[in-house]
Amino acid sequence: MSVIPSFALYGEAATPGQEMLHIEAVQSRSQLYRWEIDPHLHQGLYQVLWLWRGAATVQLDEWQAEVNGPAAIVVPPGVVHGFRFAPETDGRVLTLSARFFVEGDFQAAGEAFQALFSAPGIVHFSPDEIGTQRLHALLEALSAEFELPGSAESPVVQWLARSVVWRLARASEQGQREGAATAGHQAQFTRFLLLVEAHFMEHWPLERYASRLGLSTQRLNRMVRAESGRSALELVHERLTREACRRLVYIAAPAASLAHELGFEDPAYFSRFFKRRTGLSPQRWREAQRGGAV
Repeated sequence: MSVIPSFALYGEAATPGQEMLHIEAVQSRSQLYRWEIDPHLHQGLYQVLWLWRGAATVQLDEWQAEVNGPAAIVVPPGVVHGFRFAPETDGRVLTLSARFFVEGDFQAAGEAFQALFSAPGIVHFSPDEIGTQRLHALLEALSAEFELPGSAESPVVQWLARSVVWRLARASEQGQREGAATAGHQAQFTRFLLLVEAHFMEHWPLERYASRLGLSTQRLNRMVRAESGRSALELVHERLTREACRRLVYIAAPAASLAHELGFEDPAYFSRFFKRRTGLSPQRWREAQRGGAV
């Protein structure tokens, strides 16, 4: 591939600044592709795949896992993702643009939206819990409402979508609560991750991140280390390295060209940065991922 495929919905061309709220059955699209969705990404669109029954091999960037339902796969914008479903897998795919969580008096839904989509991941559920049943019922109700004529103008669709995100965010928070710091720190840490996601290729200095959060650099580092066990700069470099790995795998362009796309003015400096992070040069890492000898 010369570029990573970017879609609105899989197989459909994306439009810059596109606004969307869409839900469909997993099988409605995956059956067309023999239950396999090749790696791709969405720019500016957020996606949740609700795996109700069945199983899937899930790829999120360079990470891969086998997932059994019920589970929610959370995909923020710009994350390369792909799925290989077991035949007859049942579930829903919900696609959203951020507009639906910044308009109107929906502060709680907006905060839930940011928390849920701060990073890609999988939220597991127990099939026997009442919360799982309620979440599935909400998704079924959203799907039924969405299919009605004139649903694009219906506030019910937006209310149900916000309810789904809020319940997923609560479930994700409860699943990760052990060892977490205070809620205030969690919210601040989430804001830091969102800033990193938006600006890591601009190579912002830590002072700029700290300033945007109303913190000193020292306080930013203490907060990030308390939440993640790593320094703020380490998280920024980790995100930059992950993007470099993604592009080396999916984009068949010279490493020097990718270096410029990633904000490195000097390809040699990019090569040294990448080798410090991974132990291999960009070219050797690419060969290793493609089955070449290291």
